[in-house]
Amino acid sequence: MNEDERKKKIEEYGGGFELFSSTLAGMPREMWEFKPAPGEWSVHEVIVHVADSESIGAFRLRKLVVEPGGTLTTYEEAKWAEALDYQNQSVDDALQILKLTRQTTYRLLKTLSDAVFMHSVVHPDYEEPYTFDLWLDIYTRHIPDHIEQLKKIHRAWVDQNK
Repeated sequence: MNEDERKKKIEEYGGGFELFSSTLAGMPREMWEFKPAPGEWSVHEVIVHVADSESIGAFRLRKLVVEPGGTLTTYEEAKWAEALDYQNQSVDDALQILKLTRQTTYRLLKTLSDAVFMHSVVHPDYEEPYTFDLWLDIYTRHIPDHIEQLKKIHRAWVDQNK
């Protein structure tokens, strides 16, 4: 990824919370507990997941900056959702965590030297080195991917409530 592409992705990353918030604003709060099918997440659970995942992503970025060559840990999102009882966690707290995590990580990204973008770490799920560019691709895409999930939940809720 060249410098211009990276800067564009960083800006996309920085706008993620606003994109997520504006999507949620179009979804009535009463539907946030709706699950489209057994074993699928509600909007509520997706929000808490995104906050946790973004927190992990922020840690991973900092690991890339501070400990190049180090090893990341994995996490199993379904286990987290169940063990941490996502359905009963505060979505308002999760949204604040998401907002601040994105904001601080975006600001950090904008301060990094070009040399730091050459760092990589080991991620057990990837055969190749886990690079900044890979991190940026994953976390820039993370919120838009979940927005699509939210829209599917919303459509299912609307269809069920016709």
